[in-house]
This record gives sequence, structure tokens and C-alpha cells, in this order.
Amino acid sequence: MLNVHHLRTLAEVVSSGSFAAAAASLGYTASAVSQQMTALERATGLVLFERGARSARPTTAARHLASRSLGLIDQLTAVERDARSLAAGARGVVRVGSFPTASAALVPGAIARLLRRAPDVAVLLDEGEPDDLVAALESGAVDVAVVYRYPLSPRRWPPDVVATPLLDDPLRLTVGADHRIVTRPSWGLADLAGDTWIASRETSAGAQNLARLCADAGFTPRVAFRSDDYTVVRELVRAGLGVALVPALADALGAGGGVHQRAVSDARGAAVRREVFVLHRPDNSAPLVPVTVEALRRAAGGLDRRISRQRPTCAPETAS
Repeated sequence: MLNVHHLRTLAEVVSSGSFAAAAASLGYTASAVSQQMTALERATGLVLFERGARSARPTTAARHLASRSLGLIDQLTAVERDARSLAAGARGVVRVGSFPTASAALVPGAIARLLRRAPDVAVLLDEGEPDDLVAALESGAVDVAVVYRYPLSPRRWPPDVVATPLLDDPLRLTVGADHRIVTRPSWGLADLAGDTWIASRETSAGAQNLARLCADAGFTPRVAFRSDDYTVVRELVRAGLGVALVPALADALGAGGGVHQRAVSDARGAAVRREVFVLHRPDNSAPLVPVTVEALRRAAGGLDRRISRQRPTCAPETAS
């Protein structure tokens, strides 16, 4: 197989008119150019130069070979440029998995940050709950996964993934604007024991977390409505159909009025929250993975500050 570097040198010699000029252009010595051309003649079996005492004139064969090589050299240069971009994380495809609330409040800012840094990157987004996303990560269907867990419902991540903390997402006890309890100077979780509750699907970590909180407060919540979409949950609360625990992340983009909210703590006095992480597999060597994790981490930092500045409409209260 012909040496592409020799072909590139040949094209430069033919274009510039001499070994010396080609050497200056390519950063070689004239002797190195001469050696490359001799090697190319041996490889092709062609006489490429009519050599004189002080000159080397390209033959017709040399001009033809140089002409045919130009397109190949351009293609190779493009491939080399793409390879450098891929290695630097400036080009390629990254597949992101996320749960719906983060897909709305966190992921868009991270993707925008990533694309400002590397506009040639293609980002694919898929949604799911943590169990689905962890399975997709382990199967290779996604490169990174944004997931959550509740401290009251411990979840262990697989040993073959790296978990990077992004933010703490406090939960807020949420009731309608006209709810009877909002006129009280102090109220908490136990005061809503007789109310209708709105929760996520029964097998979800959010529903299990609610059940444990309520059990610690001495009651079992009567759940009439279930949805994993916190926009739906909030609208049901706003309509006066029940009460709910709503993550602050769900309100991070501004959900408007119509409800009263109160920070809530568990029976030990700890703030009730869920923890948000980004997971990736350390054996995934794609350069875009650490770049994407960093974009998510930075976007989460800004979002965490925004959540911290937002205050529930009522003063914090403990669960009991």
C-alpha cells in the first residue's frame, strides 16, 4: 500500500516546483523530501523525476499521480480532523437518559451549555424512571443517566457505574390556595391525615417515600389520584382535589400561583428531599461522556442556587 505521507509530499513538490520549496512548506529538509520521493518511486515502479545536477523535474507520471492523490489527501485530512474533534469531545453523539422533571428543568440548560462548547455534537434524549434508566445505562442504550433517589427509600446504584451528585431536591407539602389549613399559623404533614392525597404511581420511589413519611406521622394517606407528571399533580392540587408532596425541581421553572407550599421534615427533623445524580459507566471511553457530565454538573449548580432562593409560600414546618 502506498504511503499517504509520500503522496502528500509528491503533491507539494509538483505544486511548488522543487524539493527545496516543498521541504520549506512541509517542514522537512530537502534531503528528507528526496528520500521520500525515492521510496515512492520504488513502491510504484515509476520514474517520477528527471533528475539533473541541481534540479528534479516531475515526469508526466508524477503529475498524474499527484493529481489523483489530491482528493485522497483532502479526504484523509478531513478524517484526521474528525478524529481530533471526536477525541476532544467536540464532535459525535451522546445519548442522555433523564427522568421527566429533570428533563424539563435541568437537562435543557446542560445541553445548551454543551452545544455552545461543541456545536457539532448531536445529543439524543430519552426519558424514564431510575430503574429504567439504570438498565438502559448498563445495556449501553444511553451514555449518561440523570436519576434520583429518596433517603427514606434507599437505592444502591450498580457497582459498575459512577454516580456524580448533582443537587438536593427538597420536597414541599402542597395544598390548594383555598384549603382550610392555610389560615392556621402552623401546620404540617400530620394535619393533613384526613385529606385526599395525590401521588406518583404506587410502585414508584416517590409513593413509597410518601407512605413512609405518613406512617412516621401516624397515618396512612388516602391516595385517590396518581400521576408521575408533577405538572398534573400540581394542577390537581390547584383544583382543590387533594394535597401532595411536590419536588422543588418541579417548580424551578416557575409554576405560577394557586397553591400554598410548606417545607417538610421527617420524624427525625431532617429536611425531606430527593437526591439527583448523573450516572455513567467508567468503561465507556467516549470523550463526550465526561464533557456531558460536566455540563450537567454546572447546570445543576445554577439550578440549585435558584431553588435555594425560592421560598415556599408558608414558613417551614416539621412532619409532626
